[in-house]
Amino acid sequence: MEHSVRVQRRMVEITNTGRRAVNPDGWTLRDEDGHKFTFHHYRLDGRSTVRVHTGEGRDSRSDLFQDRRNYVWDNRSDTATLRNDHGRFIHDASWGHHRRPTGCTRDR
Repeated sequence: MEHSVRVQRRMVEITNTGRRAVNPDGWTLRDEDGHKFTFHHYRLDGRSTVRVHTGEGRDSRSDLFQDRRNYVWDNRSDTATLRNDHGRFIHDASWGHHRRPTGCTRDR
């Protein structure tokens, strides 16, 4: 199972680069300040991408919404961390002067 995480202004893109679908039920996406989004009843097909938006909207296969009034991702620097339902590190993405190192080569 391979994944990548990419942050763009008001959303995070999560890509399943593997061939098999993934059931991320219970997985979490967090920023450095501890804001957390938990995946529920969602399946990420192989070689596909889902965008997780901080604002309000209607969920679809390619877009999920946190339904927050305020944006989560800091414009100057932040880190988006994806963990599975057991809390195990999957991947992260950082920009600016972030607090944690970037990469998906080891468990954190």
